[in-house]
Amino acid sequence: MVAKLVALVREAAAGARGIARNYPAGCSADALPWAVIKRFDDDVRGHVERDPRIEDQRDQVLIAAVNLAEASSDDADAPERERLVKAINDLEWVTLSRGIANRAAASLGYGEAGQRLRDAG
Repeated sequence: MVAKLVALVREAAAGARGIARNYPAGCSADALPWAVIKRFDDDVRGHVERDPRIEDQRDQVLIAAVNLAEASSDDADAPERERLVKAINDLEWVTLSRGIANRAAASLGYGEAGQRLRDAG
């Protein structure tokens, strides 16, 4: 069922938000962009059809993570942190609204190939 893939999207986004909110604890500035996007890449990206809107939003998450990593560590409430959280939220939304399960997802039991994530109900 595609609901499992939807759950993976939500879990990846929740994990990314946690990393963003806790930074700099848990990872270095160099590792932040990849730590934030890792679960999405590992659990979601290979299971949805390629869509330029999803890829563009993934890029925005990476850019926002780099900006946070480069921001002054003295500013605990850096606007860059909120921009990163917003970018993660947007990636979650665009993936859930535009994502389509692919054959790799179907082979893992995440729904039928071609099934839209927004139809998970």
